[in-house]
Amino acid sequence: MTSTVADVAKMIDHSLLRPELTAEDVRAGCDLAARYAVASVCVKPCDVALAATRLDGTGVSTGTVVGFPHGSSSSRTKAAEARAAVSDGARELDMVLNIGRLRAGDDAAVLADIRAVVEAATGAVVKVIFENAYLTDDEKVRACRLSEQAGAAYVKTSTGFAPGGATLADIRLMRANVSERVKVKAAGGVRSLDLLLEMAAAGAARFGATTTAAILDDLAGRLARSG
Repeated sequence: MTSTVADVAKMIDHSLLRPELTAEDVRAGCDLAARYAVASVCVKPCDVALAATRLDGTGVSTGTVVGFPHGSSSSRTKAAEARAAVSDGARELDMVLNIGRLRAGDDAAVLADIRAVVEAATGAVVKVIFENAYLTDDEKVRACRLSEQAGAAYVKTSTGFAPGGATLADIRLMRANVSERVKVKAAGGVRSLDLLLEMAAAGAARFGATTTAAILDDLAGRLARSG
C-alpha cells in the first residue's frame, strides 16, 4: 500500500450537511477535520461563517453547497447563495445543477446556470453535482461537457440525499468525459477505505465523506501493520 494517511486525507471533504446538525456538531466536525488535516469541510450555508472561523489557520478549507439538494433554485438565487457563501468565508462551492433542465435537453439553461455560480464564486472552487441516480449515461456525459464549458473545477456524482450515490461506473464515465483540467468528486456511500481507494484508482480525486475518521484510522492501522 503506497497511499499515506496525509495523501488520502487531502482527498476528503468532510461532510457536515445533515439537517439536524447543531452548531456544536459543526464545531466538533471542524475540529475532527483539522485533526486529520483533510482537504475541506462542507457545511450548510448557515454554518459557513462558523466553520471558517473555526478552521482559520488549520489549512483546511471551508466549503458549502449551492442549490442544495434539488438544484431547482433559480440561477439568480444560486448566484446570490454563492456570493454570500464566499463573503462568509467559503472557498469551495458544491452546486447542484438544474436536473430537470438537463433531463429536458435544455443545455443552454444548464450551461447558464452553472456559469452564473462560477462567475459569482469569484475564484472559489466550484464543483457541479449531477445527482446521477436520476440521469442516463448520455445525460451524465452532457453534464460533464457543460460543466467544463462553464468553467467548473470539478464534476461530482451525488448529493448523498438521493436514492443512489457514487458508483465506479459513473466515476469512469465522468473521468472519460472531462479534460485533465477538471477533476471528479465522488459522494454518496463512500464509507470505507477500500471503496475510496478503488474509486481513486478509477479517477476520483476528491471524496465527500461522513466516516472520515474511520477511513483514515483504517489506513493508519494497515500501514502500521505492513511497516
